[in-house]
Amino acid sequence: MTIADYNSLFSLVKTPELFGRYITNFHIEKCLEKLPKSSISVIGQSVEKRPIYSLKFGKGSTKVLLWSQMHGNESTTTKALFDCFRLFGTSTALSNLILESCTLFVIPILNPDGAQRYTRFNANNLDLNRDAQDLSQPESKVLRTAYTDFKPDYCFNLHGQRTLYNVGHTNVSATLSFLSPSQDQERQLTPNRKQAMAIIAEIKDLLQIELPNGIARYDDGFNLNCVGDTFQNFGVPTLLYEAGHYPNDYNREVVRRFMFIALLKGLTVISNGVETSGYSKYLAIPENGKKFYDIIIRNVKENGASDKIVDIAFQYVERLCNGKIEFVPVVDSISKLDGFYGHREINAKGYVVAVAKNKVLKVTNEIDFVFINNEKIALKPLNN
Repeated sequence: MTIADYNSLFSLVKTPELFGRYITNFHIEKCLEKLPKSSISVIGQSVEKRPIYSLKFGKGSTKVLLWSQMHGNESTTTKALFDCFRLFGTSTALSNLILESCTLFVIPILNPDGAQRYTRFNANNLDLNRDAQDLSQPESKVLRTAYTDFKPDYCFNLHGQRTLYNVGHTNVSATLSFLSPSQDQERQLTPNRKQAMAIIAEIKDLLQIELPNGIARYDDGFNLNCVGDTFQNFGVPTLLYEAGHYPNDYNREVVRRFMFIALLKGLTVISNGVETSGYSKYLAIPENGKKFYDIIIRNVKENGASDKIVDIAFQYVERLCNGKIEFVPVVDSISKLDGFYGHREINAKGYVVAVAKNKVLKVTNEIDFVFINNEKIALKPLNN
């Protein structure tokens, strides 16, 4: 299948009930009502007794475990999963291939309390992705029980990443990132790691048509407290998916489409049989850098200085307000920022940057707009 074929499928099955960044049990329950009841189970409860749902699709011999929103504020992959679920209800060649070859066990929101609060952590303020050994949290135990009972042949660990990541040393945003986690301190290229690498390489080959330089990979430093490293350590090929930033896509709706394609391509590779000889292409994917700010205002005359020119960087703080995510511009740095990039760049052309009355422009300030040469410039995302 070409990427155009995947895009056509996405336009047909995109789930209209899910939009934006704030996705909770309340939102997915509306979608679950439209899916076959036989595919849906409640496999546990969160700290605050919210249900943790699972869905099962397919009848194939290869078993794939997928989970999303382990971090409650990382919702893009959840949206893409529900788009896939709608596809699985069709009789297309792609859905037939996957469901005849594979059995999928999917947990769309592992951390419903964190999703409700729009936070990375669970209700006990713990990161579930550092609880793979202690299993101190009910959500961690739910995932481990699912793993133990289902006995997957492959695992897809689905996440979202912040806007600060770039690809390698370039000024290109890391729209998608992947990782075949290490399974030991030596980071050996074991057979199961190579399988995960080969799958990621094929995903990258497909998506680079639309994202020619926009795909990165994470550093594979070993941490057995992380779920992906633990499952890889168990000998099961495990893939980490990270939904990142695409220009002006703060709602992550464009990235949702890319993630939909990446999920289906990964499952297609598994369905057709993984050829590990292609794993070396994975190693050629550049690693993530951390060189982006949401906004940089360049060439600013510093207040009180006759000739000093600086740059001002803003990073958005994502804040839950009345059931929506607000992107609040916060001053992160006032300095020369050569070697850093802004998703939005504004040239002050040597003018002073002024702020609203009684406000001072300093690091940590929340600033919704600035004035440059008497022109008012809004700083919140242009498409939100």
